[in-house]
Amino acid sequence: MAQDLYSVTTQDIKEPPKTFWDRLRHLGPGIIMSASIVGSGELIMTTTLGARAGYVTLWVILVSCLVKVIMQLEFGKHTIYAGVPALQSINRFLPGLRVGPAHWTVYGWWSIQGLKLFQMGGIIGGVGQALAIMFPVFNVATWAIITGTTCTVLVAMGGYKFIERMSLSLLTLFTLFTLVCVIALQWTSYAIQWPDIASGFTFQLPAAALGVALAAFGITGAGADEIMAYTYWCVEKGYARFTGPRDDSPVWFARARGWIRVMYLDALVSMVIYTVTTAAFYILGAAVLHGRGEIPQGYEMISTLSLMYTESLGSSVQLLFLTGAVIVLFSTLFSAMASWTRTWMDALAQLRLINFQDVNTRSRTIVRLAIFFGIVWTSLFLFYEQPVYMVMMGGLATAALLLLVTYVAFVYRYRLLPRELGPGKFYDAAFWISAFSIAGVGIKAIVEALS
Repeated sequence: MAQDLYSVTTQDIKEPPKTFWDRLRHLGPGIIMSASIVGSGELIMTTTLGARAGYVTLWVILVSCLVKVIMQLEFGKHTIYAGVPALQSINRFLPGLRVGPAHWTVYGWWSIQGLKLFQMGGIIGGVGQALAIMFPVFNVATWAIITGTTCTVLVAMGGYKFIERMSLSLLTLFTLFTLVCVIALQWTSYAIQWPDIASGFTFQLPAAALGVALAAFGITGAGADEIMAYTYWCVEKGYARFTGPRDDSPVWFARARGWIRVMYLDALVSMVIYTVTTAAFYILGAAVLHGRGEIPQGYEMISTLSLMYTESLGSSVQLLFLTGAVIVLFSTLFSAMASWTRTWMDALAQLRLINFQDVNTRSRTIVRLAIFFGIVWTSLFLFYEQPVYMVMMGGLATAALLLLVTYVAFVYRYRLLPRELGPGKFYDAAFWISAFSIAGVGIKAIVEALS
């Protein structure tokens, strides 16, 4: 029988690493999360915002990446000391209204997932477009079907280690290529000047770019769904198992603090990765696409995005860009599908539709959900054929979902966190800044969606 990665027992207790370099060896959940982020948010939504607004909304992207990591830390910390991932924890520990077997927040989470399905359909469409340009033997629709099928098979077959290694490889390849392209801009007519960058910190928000900016805020950095999914990867990596069942002894608290420090490092390293990458994508969009008046949309999305690379490195790199686009978008599909199978499986368990405690049931459910997502995401793209708009819908939904994440984080921090694991004043100040920022954007996103 396969090891139960979600079972926290005394048999799996492991002392946390003591040195910085030893902690680096235990990173991983943040890498999977970063691979999920760098695709829909960075390649599509971030560059679209840059194309529409130019440099002036650079601050939106950076704030988005920086303020949400504190919520990720709070969710990860709770998972380590409580021993359970997000939706189980929400259903078990949160006070307030319950409807049938589940807490109201579980239903709130479910209600937003419909729009998130469109987002992933848009990403499948992006991969299909890139592959159709590279290999025109098949059209976009056929490549989209092949992409959805391939992703389903890989997720259904792969366990945590495979997903972590695959995510790291995909993320590294395209991040390096994007950074090279940004540097190469300096030898073109699109060279970045300091006044351009400075204009990105004047805190302007053009009305014409408001919807895209809200979607970009929701989808870049650690989005609400990535924050929740992060807890499942923290469990599967072993942070909660290694801490052991909570007994409130001094030894247990010392062990919990040690693994929380590992998780903090994991989250902060991933934040640096996706912040640098996001800023690079944004600058490419602002420098090249905005300057040309090109806005990514429809079936021309990938062709338009390729200008960011061909204009900086020459037409000979279009094939490299298309390869990179396939890699980065597929990395998002792969990592997101792996994450969604975990969160949706847990949600089904909280509604008492499956038995989460049974390892074989979890494995079968992951496979079935992977098949379901592959079919639904692909079908939505084939029907709507507007990947940028579909991703934008998902971004607005994510911004709204961040309100729910913020509420849960407050409960974790001020009602459930043991005093012995309490953070310092700097952490709490950052927590409140993050909460106010997210609340403001989330409310605005809801208003924008309903108007």
